[in-house]
Amino acid sequence: MPPATANATYTIARDGLEIVTVPCLSDNYAYLVKGPDGVCLIDAPEAGPIIEALEARGWTLGTILITHHHHDHVGGVEALRSRYGCKVMGPEAEREKLPPLDMGLKDGDAGGAGPSRTVAIAVPGHTLGHLAYHFPEAGVVFTADSLMALGCGRVFEGTPAMMWDSLSRLAALPRDTLVFSGHEYTQGNARFALTIEPENPTLQARVAAVADARSEGRPTVPAELGEELDTNPFLRAGLPEVKALLDMSGDPDHAVFAEIRRRKDAF
Repeated sequence: MPPATANATYTIARDGLEIVTVPCLSDNYAYLVKGPDGVCLIDAPEAGPIIEALEARGWTLGTILITHHHHDHVGGVEALRSRYGCKVMGPEAEREKLPPLDMGLKDGDAGGAGPSRTVAIAVPGHTLGHLAYHFPEAGVVFTADSLMALGCGRVFEGTPAMMWDSLSRLAALPRDTLVFSGHEYTQGNARFALTIEPENPTLQARVAAVADARSEGRPTVPAELGEELDTNPFLRAGLPEVKALLDMSGDPDHAVFAEIRRRKDAF
């Protein structure tokens, strides 16, 4: 079995954007996004691999977009700012916990044009100020530790109801949206998902595909939102068939989500 992330970067072209997945630390992903407005970075777990990816392409870094304050998402910010003179933006609600921000962002703030247009979406739960970054023209969203491939982040600072509302906002995006999450956790998430819906054939097929990808050292992100809606137990907590499997048919959606999250935390 390969390590949780390989050392290689991975590049996807998407409707006017070039997106480079940069493995960092033991299981984090950072993302370089090159569009008509230049190059931005989604999160900076560590500087070294990101600098290598930029230098290999002859790119310079214009902006860092931080999703939340945890160290494994901001540890490389200052080294990158010092090297490239880039602007640093992130959640205004977490300003006091973040490296110095050139601009604080809140829900609905937007910038750029065309495929580079970026909209901040508040997704509290994992942390209270967590933001996702949606590029609506290109059909991609960077979700870090909110929505993950076949999973979601732990609810550290918010409440399960808050996290359910955040995931529901992301679930309302178009089904063909590509979801870039912050960690390579998918294989473990897949094993857990089967404990919730063991007879879901779409999930079974996805679990097999994830195993194949990891055996070859390939990342399992991004994933299409439609695939998440069909297989991710945390997005499916409101479905009658999932509630029935948990013997929670009369319970509100957020309570079912909370039970699934509780089970995952103990898995």
